[in-house]
Amino acid sequence: MTTPIDAAATPRLNVVVGVTGGIAAYKAVGVIRELVLLGHDVHVIATEAALRFVGAPTLEAISRNPLNVDLYEGVAEVRHVALGQRADLVVVAPATADFLARTATGIASDLLGNTVLATTAPLVVAPAMHTEMWANPATVANVETLRSRGVTVVGPASGRLTGTDSGPGRMSEPEDIVRAALATLRPRDLAGRRIVVTAGGTREPLDPVRFIGNRSSGRQGVALAEAARDRGADVTLIAAHLEVALPSGVASVEVGTALELAAAVARHSAEADVVIMAAAVADYRPERTADEKIKKDGSGTALTLTLVENPDILKSLAHGELGPRPDGQIVIGFAAETEGDPARFLEIARAKAARKGADFLVVNRVGWTTGFATSDNEIRVLDRAGSIVSDAAGDKVSVAHRILDLLS
Repeated sequence: MTTPIDAAATPRLNVVVGVTGGIAAYKAVGVIRELVLLGHDVHVIATEAALRFVGAPTLEAISRNPLNVDLYEGVAEVRHVALGQRADLVVVAPATADFLARTATGIASDLLGNTVLATTAPLVVAPAMHTEMWANPATVANVETLRSRGVTVVGPASGRLTGTDSGPGRMSEPEDIVRAALATLRPRDLAGRRIVVTAGGTREPLDPVRFIGNRSSGRQGVALAEAARDRGADVTLIAAHLEVALPSGVASVEVGTALELAAAVARHSAEADVVIMAAAVADYRPERTADEKIKKDGSGTALTLTLVENPDILKSLAHGELGPRPDGQIVIGFAAETEGDPARFLEIARAKAARKGADFLVVNRVGWTTGFATSDNEIRVLDRAGSIVSDAAGDKVSVAHRILDLLS
């Protein structure tokens, strides 16, 4: 499962979506739909070959704009140039081997080719073809040429193709294409920064089959890692039992327990410019872990467990107890509370901010149906002195960017 696309992260854009003639053309409908639902003005240019795979009425209905196909229509308005000039973003999905070759050599024999040559907007292509075509030296060289010119290439993924074929060449999923495309427009204000993010929830084993854990899915931490990556940072994600997929373009370290998380944080924070402690860490662990499954004997006798405190990783990191902190390092902590009274909630948050000693503390209210394992979040950010420096509410990607805004 991927994190939701942030509808508020970019203003309304004029987006050109090019559709070329491959079987994956049906998935272009999903790309167009995602962009429209995010509030963007989408103009579709389909090649004649593309219309053999998906119909013009479908593309017009989904985009809510007339379809553009013929190079010689709209000559009076110089449409073959105007579409590219007006575009804030150009996305071609699917991008066939033929399209990649033509674009790499500057051939503009149709409306899409002319538009691509006429635009100065970011160009994003999502290749789709059979594995042999993708691996062909000509395609490899063409893709390398396009990348060298600043074209963003999304995918392809590896998976089932047409017929019985399977392998690299499958077009990436629409949501992934849209996310990568919108990321090209984000300011890369974190370029050169090394950021460590923790995500998920630790688990403390009772025996080989049971554990003490929490309900964190890791969505907010993963959203932070992806947002930092999209803004140019070099990101390391320390992941504890995520319920979402590990993000691409991010170095990942998987851990299980609080002690393993502490060791990973100590190791990777030593050279980090920023450490964001978004993982939900178990406060206690069993004093002893059974080597075999703990079984009941049917006598009704209560089972007594002795728990011991886990180290306070955030406090130890903030106070330099995990190792010397680099000059200027920023530590951002997270704290989840169930307190329902706003005044008391803020009082608890300020006390925790003072106790932890992090540069910023992100606090959010959690409960049976809020905070954990949801796509939305509502946060308040305090500095070390307890002053409120930011608020954010919405999907976890937009919340992630609001948190990262503190760094820039």
